[in-house]
Amino acid sequence: MSTSLLYHAFGIRGYQQRSIDFFEGRVCFNIEQPRKSYRCPACGSAAVHAQGHRDRFLKTVPIGLRPTFILVKVPRVICFHCERTRQVKVPFADPRRTYTHAFERYALELSKFTTIQDTARHLDVSWDVIKDIQKRNLQRRFAKPALHKLKEIAIDEVAVGKGHRYFTLVLDLRSGAVVYVGDGKGVASLTAFWRRLRAARAKVRAVATDMGKAYIRAVRENLPRAVHVFDHFHVVKLFNDKLSALRRELYRELSDDGQRRLLKGTRWLLLKNPENLDPERNERQRLEDALRLNTPLTIAYYLKEDLRQIWQQHNKTTARRILNDWIARAMATDVRILEQFAATLEEHRQGILAYYDYPISTGPLEGTNTKIQAMKRQAYGFRDHDFFKLKILAIHQAKYALVG
Repeated sequence: MSTSLLYHAFGIRGYQQRSIDFFEGRVCFNIEQPRKSYRCPACGSAAVHAQGHRDRFLKTVPIGLRPTFILVKVPRVICFHCERTRQVKVPFADPRRTYTHAFERYALELSKFTTIQDTARHLDVSWDVIKDIQKRNLQRRFAKPALHKLKEIAIDEVAVGKGHRYFTLVLDLRSGAVVYVGDGKGVASLTAFWRRLRAARAKVRAVATDMGKAYIRAVRENLPRAVHVFDHFHVVKLFNDKLSALRRELYRELSDDGQRRLLKGTRWLLLKNPENLDPERNERQRLEDALRLNTPLTIAYYLKEDLRQIWQQHNKTTARRILNDWIARAMATDVRILEQFAATLEEHRQGILAYYDYPISTGPLEGTNTKIQAMKRQAYGFRDHDFFKLKILAIHQAKYALVG
Protein backbone atom coordinates (compact mmCIF):
# COMPACT_ATOMS: atom_id res chain seq x y z
CA MET A 1 0.00 0.00 0.00
CA SER A 2 0.96 3.65 -0.48
CA THR A 3 2.94 5.33 2.28
CA SER A 4 1.96 8.89 1.28
CA LEU A 5 -0.87 9.08 3.84
CA LEU A 6 1.45 7.96 6.64
CA TYR A 7 3.96 10.66 5.76
CA HIS A 8 1.69 13.61 4.95
CA ALA A 9 -0.89 13.01 7.72
CA PHE A 10 1.22 11.59 10.57
CA GLY A 11 4.84 12.39 9.71
CA ILE A 12 5.80 8.70 9.47
CA ARG A 13 8.38 7.73 6.88
CA GLY A 14 10.21 4.47 6.20
CA TYR A 15 7.21 2.28 7.13
CA GLN A 16 4.68 0.38 5.08
CA GLN A 17 0.95 0.41 5.70
CA ARG A 18 -0.46 -3.12 5.83
CA SER A 19 -4.11 -2.51 6.68
CA ILE A 20 -6.65 -0.12 8.23
CA ASP A 21 -9.10 -1.30 10.88
CA PHE A 22 -12.27 0.43 12.09
CA PHE A 23 -13.76 -0.39 15.47
CA GLU A 24 -16.08 1.48 17.84
CA GLY A 25 -15.69 4.73 15.92
CA ARG A 26 -11.88 4.53 15.96
CA VAL A 27 -9.34 4.19 13.16
CA CYS A 28 -6.22 2.02 13.44
CA PHE A 29 -3.38 1.94 10.90
CA ASN A 30 -1.33 -1.27 10.97
CA ILE A 31 2.23 -0.56 9.80
CA GLU A 32 5.58 -2.26 9.79
CA GLN A 33 9.18 -1.51 8.85
CA PRO A 34 10.66 -3.20 5.75
CA ARG A 35 13.21 -5.87 6.64
CA LYS A 36 15.96 -4.26 4.57
CA SER A 37 15.82 -1.05 6.64
CA TYR A 38 16.52 -2.72 10.02
CA ARG A 39 19.43 -1.07 11.85
CA CYS A 40 21.09 -1.58 15.21
CA PRO A 41 19.76 1.21 17.52
CA ALA A 42 23.19 1.49 19.23
CA CYS A 43 25.78 1.49 16.42
CA GLY A 44 23.56 1.89 13.34
CA SER A 45 24.97 -1.23 11.66
CA ALA A 46 22.89 -2.99 9.02
CA ALA A 47 24.51 -6.34 9.97
CA VAL A 48 21.55 -7.49 12.04
CA HIS A 49 19.28 -10.50 12.24
CA ALA A 50 15.60 -10.29 13.17
CA GLN A 51 14.53 -11.98 16.42
CA GLY A 52 10.80 -11.43 16.61
CA HIS A 53 8.92 -8.22 17.33
CA ARG A 54 6.84 -6.32 19.87
CA ASP A 55 3.54 -4.57 19.09
CA ARG A 56 3.17 -0.90 20.11
CA PHE A 57 -0.24 0.76 20.10
CA LEU A 58 0.23 4.52 19.71
CA LYS A 59 -2.31 7.32 19.68
CA THR A 60 -1.85 9.82 16.84
CA VAL A 61 -3.56 12.88 15.37
CA PRO A 62 -7.33 12.31 15.05
CA ILE A 63 -9.04 12.16 11.67
CA GLY A 64 -12.00 14.48 12.05
CA LEU A 65 -13.67 13.47 15.32
CA ARG A 66 -12.41 9.89 15.10
CA PRO A 67 -9.63 8.86 17.53
CA THR A 68 -6.78 7.47 15.44
CA PHE A 69 -4.11 4.94 16.39
CA ILE A 70 -0.97 3.42 14.92
CA LEU A 71 -0.27 -0.29 15.51
CA VAL A 72 3.40 -0.79 14.72
CA LYS A 73 5.42 -4.00 14.81
CA VAL A 74 8.72 -3.07 16.45
CA PRO A 75 11.43 -5.62 15.49
CA ARG A 76 14.02 -7.04 17.87
CA VAL A 77 17.41 -7.64 16.22
CA ILE A 78 20.76 -9.24 16.99
CA CYS A 79 23.62 -6.95 16.01
CA PHE A 80 26.71 -8.86 14.79
CA HIS A 81 28.94 -5.89 15.65
CA CYS A 82 27.63 -5.27 19.18
CA GLU A 83 26.75 -8.94 19.74
CA ARG A 84 23.66 -7.89 21.64
CA THR A 85 19.91 -8.13 21.07
CA ARG A 86 18.05 -4.83 21.01
CA GLN A 87 14.72 -3.39 20.00
CA VAL A 88 14.78 -1.17 16.89
CA LYS A 89 14.02 2.47 17.55
CA VAL A 90 10.68 3.96 16.53
CA PRO A 91 11.58 7.41 15.14
CA PHE A 92 8.09 8.89 15.34
CA ALA A 93 7.40 8.21 19.04
CA ASP A 94 9.19 8.40 22.37
CA PRO A 95 9.94 4.89 23.77
CA ARG A 96 8.22 5.78 27.08
CA ARG A 97 5.06 7.36 25.63
CA THR A 98 1.82 5.94 24.28
CA TYR A 99 1.42 8.58 21.59
CA THR A 100 3.34 9.82 18.56
CA HIS A 101 5.35 13.01 18.12
CA ALA A 102 2.65 14.27 15.74
CA PHE A 103 0.03 13.82 18.46
CA GLU A 104 2.25 15.73 20.89
CA ARG A 105 2.68 18.64 18.48
CA TYR A 106 -1.07 18.71 17.82
CA ALA A 107 -1.84 18.76 21.54
CA LEU A 108 0.60 21.65 22.08
CA GLU A 109 -1.00 23.61 19.25
CA LEU A 110 -4.49 23.11 20.74
CA SER A 111 -3.20 24.16 24.15
CA LYS A 112 -2.47 27.65 22.83
CA PHE A 113 -6.21 28.27 22.54
CA THR A 114 -7.84 25.98 25.11
CA THR A 115 -7.38 24.81 28.69
CA ILE A 116 -5.69 21.53 29.53
CA GLN A 117 -9.03 20.01 30.39
CA ASP A 118 -10.63 21.07 27.09
CA THR A 119 -7.67 19.71 25.10
CA ALA A 120 -7.79 16.41 27.00
CA ARG A 121 -11.52 16.02 26.34
CA HIS A 122 -11.15 16.79 22.65
CA LEU A 123 -8.32 14.28 22.22
CA ASP A 124 -9.94 11.65 24.49
CA VAL A 125 -6.99 11.36 26.87
CA SER A 126 -6.49 12.09 30.55
CA TRP A 127 -5.73 15.56 31.96
CA ASP A 128 -2.34 14.29 33.11
CA VAL A 129 -1.29 13.31 29.58
CA ILE A 130 -1.79 16.84 28.22
CA LYS A 131 -0.20 18.38 31.33
CA ASP A 132 2.84 16.08 30.92
CA ILE A 133 3.16 17.08 27.25
CA GLN A 134 3.04 20.76 28.16
CA LYS A 135 5.46 20.39 31.06
CA ARG A 136 8.13 18.61 29.01
CA ASN A 137 7.81 21.22 26.26
CA LEU A 138 8.16 24.05 28.78
CA GLN A 139 11.17 22.38 30.42
CA ARG A 140 12.88 22.05 27.05
CA ARG A 141 12.24 25.69 26.09
CA PHE A 142 12.15 27.73 29.29
CA ALA A 143 13.62 25.81 32.25
CA LYS A 144 16.96 27.64 32.01
CA PRO A 145 16.55 31.10 30.45
CA ALA A 146 19.72 32.66 29.07
CA LEU A 147 20.99 35.39 31.39
CA HIS A 148 24.15 36.59 29.63
CA LYS A 149 22.31 39.34 27.71
CA LEU A 150 20.56 40.89 30.71
CA LYS A 151 21.04 44.66 30.94
CA GLU A 152 18.03 46.03 32.84
CA ILE A 153 15.96 43.94 35.25
CA ALA A 154 13.10 44.37 37.72
CA ILE A 155 12.65 42.33 40.89
CA ASP A 156 9.46 41.97 42.93
CA GLU A 157 7.40 39.35 44.72
CA VAL A 158 3.88 38.27 43.75
CA ALA A 159 1.27 36.44 45.78
CA VAL A 160 0.43 33.09 44.18
CA GLY A 161 -1.76 31.34 46.73
CA LYS A 162 -3.49 31.37 50.06
CA GLY A 163 -1.49 31.29 53.26
CA HIS A 164 0.97 34.01 52.22
CA ARG A 165 2.51 31.97 49.40
CA TYR A 166 4.82 34.07 47.26
CA PHE A 167 7.11 33.82 44.26
CA THR A 168 9.95 36.29 43.69
CA LEU A 169 10.20 37.18 40.00
CA VAL A 170 13.04 38.66 37.99
CA LEU A 171 11.96 40.30 34.73
CA ASP A 172 14.10 41.23 31.76
CA LEU A 173 12.83 44.75 31.11
CA ARG A 174 14.05 44.74 27.51
CA SER A 175 12.39 41.53 26.35
CA GLY A 176 9.54 41.42 28.86
CA ALA A 177 10.38 37.81 29.76
CA VAL A 178 10.48 36.40 33.27
CA VAL A 179 13.98 34.96 33.65
CA TYR A 180 13.76 33.64 37.20
CA VAL A 181 11.06 32.41 39.59
CA GLY A 182 12.12 31.93 43.20
CA ASP A 183 10.13 30.35 46.02
CA GLY A 184 9.02 32.72 48.76
CA LYS A 185 10.21 36.30 49.12
CA GLY A 186 13.23 38.08 50.49
CA VAL A 187 16.97 37.61 50.03
CA ALA A 188 16.97 33.80 50.26
CA SER A 189 14.61 33.43 47.31
CA LEU A 190 17.18 35.09 45.00
CA THR A 191 20.24 33.04 45.99
CA ALA A 192 20.04 30.72 42.97
CA PHE A 193 19.50 33.66 40.61
CA TRP A 194 22.66 35.49 41.75
CA ARG A 195 24.66 32.27 41.33
CA ARG A 196 23.38 31.74 37.78
CA LEU A 197 23.92 35.42 36.95
CA ARG A 198 27.59 35.23 37.97
CA ALA A 199 28.06 32.05 35.96
CA ALA A 200 26.53 33.75 32.89
CA ARG A 201 28.86 36.76 33.32
CA ALA A 202 25.96 39.10 32.65
CA LYS A 203 26.63 42.85 32.72
CA VAL A 204 23.48 44.21 34.36
CA ARG A 205 23.42 48.00 34.20
CA ALA A 206 20.26 48.82 36.18
CA VAL A 207 17.90 47.13 38.65
CA ALA A 208 14.40 48.28 39.62
CA THR A 209 12.97 47.21 43.00
CA ASP A 210 10.95 48.67 45.85
CA MET A 211 12.68 50.32 48.81
CA GLY A 212 12.83 47.14 50.89
CA LYS A 213 16.06 46.82 52.88
CA ALA A 214 16.47 43.19 51.83
CA TYR A 215 16.52 44.14 48.14
CA ILE A 216 18.88 47.05 48.76
CA ARG A 217 21.37 44.77 50.50
CA ALA A 218 21.04 42.00 47.91
CA VAL A 219 21.61 44.34 44.96
CA ARG A 220 24.54 46.07 46.68
CA GLU A 221 26.25 42.74 47.40
CA ASN A 222 25.62 41.03 44.06
CA LEU A 223 25.48 43.90 41.55
CA PRO A 224 27.68 46.61 43.06
CA ARG A 225 28.20 48.37 39.70
CA ALA A 226 24.54 48.43 38.68
CA VAL A 227 22.35 51.51 39.14
CA HIS A 228 19.64 50.72 41.70
CA VAL A 229 16.36 52.46 40.78
CA PHE A 230 13.59 52.56 43.37
CA ASP A 231 10.26 51.96 41.70
CA HIS A 232 8.19 55.16 41.78
CA PHE A 233 4.89 53.25 41.85
CA HIS A 234 5.94 51.68 45.14
CA VAL A 235 6.97 55.08 46.53
CA VAL A 236 3.57 56.58 45.70
CA LYS A 237 1.79 53.50 47.05
CA LEU A 238 3.75 53.77 50.30
CA PHE A 239 2.66 57.39 50.71
CA ASN A 240 -0.95 56.41 49.92
CA ASP A 241 -0.76 53.89 52.76
CA LYS A 242 0.48 56.67 55.04
CA LEU A 243 -2.36 58.92 53.91
CA SER A 244 -4.92 56.20 54.64
CA ALA A 245 -3.39 55.67 58.09
CA LEU A 246 -3.61 59.41 58.78
CA ARG A 247 -7.28 59.47 57.76
CA ARG A 248 -8.06 56.57 60.11
CA GLU A 249 -6.20 58.30 62.93
CA LEU A 250 -8.11 61.54 62.42
CA TYR A 251 -11.42 59.66 62.17
CA ARG A 252 -10.83 58.06 65.57
CA GLU A 253 -10.03 61.46 67.09
CA LEU A 254 -13.26 63.12 65.88
CA SER A 255 -16.03 63.33 68.47
CA ASP A 256 -18.69 65.03 66.36
CA ASP A 257 -20.91 62.47 64.58
CA GLY A 258 -21.56 64.81 61.67
CA GLN A 259 -17.86 65.27 61.02
CA ARG A 260 -17.28 61.53 61.29
CA ARG A 261 -19.94 60.94 58.64
CA LEU A 262 -18.24 63.43 56.34
CA LEU A 263 -14.88 61.69 56.70
CA LYS A 264 -16.24 58.16 56.50
CA GLY A 265 -15.92 56.54 53.08
CA THR A 266 -13.46 59.13 51.73
CA ARG A 267 -10.42 56.84 51.60
CA TRP A 268 -10.62 56.18 47.86
CA LEU A 269 -11.41 59.84 47.15
CA LEU A 270 -8.16 60.81 48.87
CA LEU A 271 -6.20 58.25 46.84
CA LYS A 272 -7.75 59.10 43.48
CA ASN A 273 -6.00 61.46 41.12
CA PRO A 274 -8.00 64.74 40.88
CA GLU A 275 -8.65 64.24 37.15
CA ASN A 276 -10.31 60.88 37.91
CA LEU A 277 -12.91 62.20 40.36
CA ASP A 278 -16.43 61.40 39.12
CA PRO A 279 -18.60 64.55 38.78
CA GLU A 280 -21.80 62.50 38.53
CA ARG A 281 -21.19 61.11 42.01
CA ASN A 282 -20.27 64.53 43.36
CA GLU A 283 -16.88 63.14 44.43
CA ARG A 284 -15.00 66.43 44.22
CA GLN A 285 -17.44 68.18 46.59
CA ARG A 286 -17.31 65.27 49.05
CA LEU A 287 -13.49 65.41 48.99
CA GLU A 288 -13.43 69.17 49.59
CA ASP A 289 -15.86 68.84 52.51
CA ALA A 290 -13.63 66.18 54.09
CA LEU A 291 -10.46 68.25 53.59
CA ARG A 292 -12.01 71.26 55.32
CA LEU A 293 -12.39 69.20 58.50
CA ASN A 294 -8.69 68.90 59.24
CA THR A 295 -5.58 70.85 58.26
CA PRO A 296 -3.10 67.90 58.50
CA LEU A 297 -5.31 65.86 56.16
CA THR A 298 -5.43 68.74 53.68
CA ILE A 299 -1.65 69.15 53.79
CA ALA A 300 -1.10 65.41 53.30
CA TYR A 301 -3.51 65.31 50.36
CA TYR A 302 -1.79 68.13 48.47
CA LEU A 303 1.62 66.65 49.27
CA LYS A 304 0.39 63.44 47.64
CA GLU A 305 -0.40 65.34 44.45
CA ASP A 306 2.99 67.06 44.50
CA LEU A 307 4.83 63.77 45.10
CA ARG A 308 4.11 62.61 41.55
CA GLN A 309 5.88 65.67 40.17
CA ILE A 310 9.26 64.24 41.21
CA TRP A 311 9.17 61.78 38.29
CA GLN A 312 7.69 64.18 35.71
CA GLN A 313 10.58 66.60 35.28
CA HIS A 314 12.77 67.12 32.20
CA ASN A 315 16.04 66.46 33.96
CA LYS A 316 17.59 65.14 37.16
CA THR A 317 18.64 68.57 38.48
CA THR A 318 15.07 69.87 38.48
CA ALA A 319 13.80 66.63 39.99
CA ARG A 320 16.35 66.96 42.81
CA ARG A 321 15.05 70.46 43.62
CA ILE A 322 11.45 69.19 43.63
CA LEU A 323 12.42 66.31 45.94
CA ASN A 324 14.32 68.58 48.32
CA ASP A 325 11.39 71.00 48.47
CA TRP A 326 8.92 68.17 49.09
CA ILE A 327 11.01 66.76 51.96
CA ALA A 328 11.38 70.21 53.55
CA ARG A 329 7.62 70.88 53.37
CA ALA A 330 6.78 67.49 54.85
CA MET A 331 9.26 67.98 57.68
CA ALA A 332 7.71 71.39 58.49
CA THR A 333 4.18 70.02 58.93
CA ASP A 334 4.75 68.65 62.46
CA VAL A 335 2.65 65.66 61.41
CA ARG A 336 4.43 62.51 62.61
CA ILE A 337 3.40 60.28 59.70
CA LEU A 338 4.52 62.86 57.13
CA GLU A 339 7.82 63.47 58.89
CA GLN A 340 8.54 59.73 58.93
CA PHE A 341 7.84 59.45 55.20
CA ALA A 342 10.04 62.45 54.46
CA ALA A 343 12.88 60.80 56.38
CA THR A 344 12.37 57.67 54.25
CA LEU A 345 12.68 59.69 51.03
CA GLU A 346 15.78 61.42 52.38
CA GLU A 347 17.38 58.04 53.09
CA HIS A 348 16.56 56.70 49.62
CA ARG A 349 17.19 59.92 47.70
CA GLN A 350 19.86 58.43 45.39
CA GLY A 351 17.72 55.50 44.27
CA ILE A 352 14.69 57.73 43.67
CA LEU A 353 16.63 60.16 41.46
CA ALA A 354 18.34 57.25 39.66
CA TYR A 355 15.12 57.06 37.63
CA TYR A 356 16.56 59.89 35.50
CA ASP A 357 19.64 57.77 34.72
CA TYR A 358 17.55 54.71 33.83
CA PRO A 359 13.80 55.40 33.52
CA ILE A 360 12.75 51.90 34.55
CA SER A 361 10.31 50.54 37.13
CA THR A 362 8.66 47.33 38.29
CA GLY A 363 5.50 48.36 36.43
CA PRO A 364 5.92 45.64 33.76
CA LEU A 365 6.03 43.09 36.59
CA GLU A 366 2.61 44.28 37.71
CA GLY A 367 1.33 43.51 34.23
CA THR A 368 2.95 40.08 34.43
CA ASN A 369 1.29 39.53 37.80
CA THR A 370 -2.10 40.30 36.22
CA LYS A 371 -1.45 37.65 33.57
CA ILE A 372 -0.40 35.15 36.26
CA GLN A 373 -3.66 35.66 38.16
CA ALA A 374 -5.64 35.27 34.93
CA MET A 375 -3.71 32.09 34.13
CA LYS A 376 -4.49 30.70 37.59
CA ARG A 377 -8.19 31.41 37.18
CA GLN A 378 -8.27 29.84 33.72
CA ALA A 379 -6.54 26.70 35.02
CA TYR A 380 -8.49 26.65 38.33
CA GLY A 381 -5.16 26.57 40.17
CA PHE A 382 -2.04 24.42 39.78
CA ARG A 383 -1.34 21.24 41.72
CA ASP A 384 2.19 20.89 40.33
CA HIS A 385 4.44 23.57 41.82
CA ASP A 386 7.20 23.14 39.20
CA PHE A 387 4.69 23.20 36.35
CA PHE A 388 3.30 26.49 37.64
CA LYS A 389 6.79 28.03 37.70
CA LEU A 390 7.44 26.86 34.12
CA LYS A 391 4.17 28.42 32.98
CA ILE A 392 5.27 31.72 34.52
CA LEU A 393 8.63 31.55 32.73
CA ALA A 394 6.72 31.17 29.45
CA ILE A 395 3.99 33.70 30.20
CA HIS A 396 5.46 36.40 27.94
CA GLN A 397 4.52 34.23 24.95
CA ALA A 398 0.94 33.63 26.10
CA LYS A 399 -2.21 35.72 26.06
CA TYR A 400 -4.63 35.36 28.94
CA ALA A 401 -8.01 36.97 29.44
CA LEU A 402 -9.95 37.08 32.69
CA VAL A 403 -12.60 34.35 32.75
CA GLY A 404 -15.53 33.49 35.01
